[in-house]
Amino acid sequence: QVQLVESGGGLVQAGGSLRLSCAASGRTFSGNVMGWFRQAPGKEREFVGSISSRGGRSSYADSVKGRFTISRDNARNTVYLQMNSLKPEDTAVYYCAARPPGTSAVTTTIGDYDYWGQGTQVTVSP
Repeated sequence: QVQLVESGGGLVQAGGSLRLSCAASGRTFSGNVMGWFRQAPGKEREFVGSISSRGGRSSYADSVKGRFTISRDNARNTVYLQMNSLKPEDTAVYYCAARPPGTSAVTTTIGDYDYWGQGTQVTVSP
């Protein structure tokens, strides 16, 4: 089991930046591919980005590529999402998720992630 707790959300003006953190507890965080997803009101949850267990590979949704960066610190059991040049359409609840240990593919599919945090709200004003 992996428990995930997100933090760092808030209200920011368009063009601003936020850094989200996801603290993990439980077994083998360093062995888990980690992902960030988001869900805006009235919309389905969507992929934002993901990172391999050692941080060497990452994948991003086209809508955030070049603006968002995922990183991880396995010594601190934490994964980060640095969000720059934020837009109003980035407003959503952001969720951290983990793939099961032993799976190495950096995937974009919600169903590939077994463990989820409670989410943190990000609101970008025009």
